[in-house]
Amino acid sequence: MAPWIGLILMAIAIFSKGAEGRRDEVLYCSACVAIADELSYSISQIDPKKTVNVGGFRLNPDGSMTEKTVPLARSETHLSELLDGVCNNMSDYALYEDPDTKEQSYKRFAPRSSDGGNFPDFKNFKFAGPEGSDSLKFACETIVEELEEDIISLFTREEQHVALKLCSEVSGHCKSSVFQHGEL
Repeated sequence: MAPWIGLILMAIAIFSKGAEGRRDEVLYCSACVAIADELSYSISQIDPKKTVNVGGFRLNPDGSMTEKTVPLARSETHLSELLDGVCNNMSDYALYEDPDTKEQSYKRFAPRSSDGGNFPDFKNFKFAGPEGSDSLKFACETIVEELEEDIISLFTREEQHVALKLCSEVSGHCKSSVFQHGEL
């Protein structure tokens, strides 16, 4: 009887791993794009003249010290701080359905202070209550936890098309052709 129990446990382990890896592509792709958008916006709000000293503070053999400064907005320290709070902004997003293609994605509906109060057309948004933004926030937190170093690396190098690189190439959350040709 003991061999049957081992066989059953092995079968359960195999089948549970296949079901565990499936993630909602719309949710995780939208969360990834939102992370890139929110970080880009936060970086753009920092005074580009502000810098921070980085690197070691060792003395050179001649007794001098080499100082290296980088823009505050693109420093690893500042980006880590931004990542800590980026998922709190997910309550400003809701499920959006394109009226022509019927494709769904989460988009920002709350205007930012620099937008001049321009509100989007709400008729194509589907507000699912707090559970809608909670699931987006959970997806955001999962992505930040898994890819924190990659996200910081992309933003410190001032990469072009960060959302495309992060969400398609690095994380693989936006694999389908719908997202490849969308607004990444």
